[in-house]
Amino acid sequence: MTLTIVAEPAPLNANEDGVILIGKTCVTLDTVIAVFQQGATAEETVYRYPSLNLADVYATIAFYLNHESEVEAYLQQRRQQSQEIRAMNQAKFDPQGLRDRLLAPQNIDRPSMF
Repeated sequence: MTLTIVAEPAPLNANEDGVILIGKTCVTLDTVIAVFQQGATAEETVYRYPSLNLADVYATIAFYLNHESEVEAYLQQRRQQSQEIRAMNQAKFDPQGLRDRLLAPQNIDRPSMF
């Protein structure tokens, strides 16, 4: 019996928003790389995210190690987009203004109970 060596593509798929997902899951490349950088093993990653396939996690880590600069550039772009979206949402929905309105004394005429 001979072993056939076949190069398999990385299990990475971009959704319609350009977010890279692992395999057929909703787990992002950002998530897998973040837990890897925190020291989690592939097995621990699958334990944390049971929808992931162990082989896909290993393949994703291998892809990251082989293409570190490109993946880091992608992750930096995602962080920048996240900050921009957060800033837009804070401008639209000012949390301090909402907090102030909730804590403001109510000037509602209430009927007296006595």
